[in-house]
Amino acid sequence: MPLRLDARDADFATAFDALVNARRESDSDVADTVRGIIQRIRADGDTALADFTQRFDRHDLDTTGWQVTQAERNAALAGLEPELRAALELAADRIATYHEKQRPQDSDTTDSAGVRLGARWGAVDAAGLYVPGGNAAYPSSVLMNAIPAKVAGVGRIAMVTPTPDGVVNPLVLAAAEIAGVAEIWRVGGAQAIAALAYGTGRLAPVDVIVGPGNAWVAEAKRQLYGVVGIDMVAGPSEIVVVADGLNDPQWTAADLLSQAEHDPTSQSILITDDAAFADAVAAAVEAQLDVLATGARARLSWQDFGAIIVVADLMDSLPLVDRLAPEHLEIATADPEPIFRKVRHAGSVFLGRMTPEAVGDYVAGPNHVLPTGRRARFSSGLSVLDFMKRTSFLSLDEAAIAAIGPAAVALARAEGLPAHAESVARRLRLNQ
Repeated sequence: MPLRLDARDADFATAFDALVNARRESDSDVADTVRGIIQRIRADGDTALADFTQRFDRHDLDTTGWQVTQAERNAALAGLEPELRAALELAADRIATYHEKQRPQDSDTTDSAGVRLGARWGAVDAAGLYVPGGNAAYPSSVLMNAIPAKVAGVGRIAMVTPTPDGVVNPLVLAAAEIAGVAEIWRVGGAQAIAALAYGTGRLAPVDVIVGPGNAWVAEAKRQLYGVVGIDMVAGPSEIVVVADGLNDPQWTAADLLSQAEHDPTSQSILITDDAAFADAVAAAVEAQLDVLATGARARLSWQDFGAIIVVADLMDSLPLVDRLAPEHLEIATADPEPIFRKVRHAGSVFLGRMTPEAVGDYVAGPNHVLPTGRRARFSSGLSVLDFMKRTSFLSLDEAAIAAIGPAAVALARAEGLPAHAESVARRLRLNQ
């Protein structure tokens, strides 16, 4: 059974602290294994990548092919059922439209001292996209990662995906074709992340790596941050549903299970002000688990990490939500705005009874690659900005340096940096 808490109980604070601080991510043995994989890829390049692929995915890259061909991508797209192709194209269009509004504007102004200053935005040269290939195929992840890179103007996008026995899911290939990804490698795991970071000979290195993966992939991204740009270190999926008793318990149960089915370490939490509704949701979850195809995985998640919290008033959920800083937050009320206005920490928020989190995973438009493990306290979901960088610039003439230069000289001398001071002072002497 999931954890059951009541905010009015005397020991609630202690129990809730334990829930917030419970660890669901990789252990040190994962870190040590990943470190060895990275070292081997860096030292032996293609040879190491081929060896790891043979060991973990059971195929020889020289036989199956290191990259997916254009013919394979074309065949995957042509083989889609019309309804599924239309769904992917709708999702791609909506994701592109949403992310195009994220493109930052350059700035170029001259201030009152006569100093010209501003910033210019530009895309990175190359981005690496990791697409999971474990428990399920995720064409939606292809779209969510590739389209913001395209909108940003990235010139080269290299996609890597695990291919057990050398086979790539055709849905993934079709999504890549729709998103315009032309470089797809049959490699996955921590070794693929290391290959993207350092290059291997055949696979050229990239500047930024994005995309979700398992504990080994997440750990590789953590260890390689700084060698390349990393979108985030994503952990197990999570959802918090804040709901009153007027919701349909079956709907709420399905929303909770939509994240529980990802992985046994996923987390689903219900916060409600109605104890009877909490009981009804718990019963609905059990009933749905019995018939869910992914029920075994989801049951482990719900039993080990799920929670139901009863509060006196739904507004009392706010400090709990902010402590949890969830990846996904549903506010399932007739008027979600009063709660939404005060939420400070959440990866993505779904407002109202008719807005299930699952619609955001596919066709709504905002990105579904989001911070987990309470990281929404300080980070955001994947965006166009993850593929861009800002270069500042400034320009001074004699009048401008005369206006602000003396202050720079004073500060440089105070910091004990005489060359800094002299660099400015020599130019000021032209005006004397």
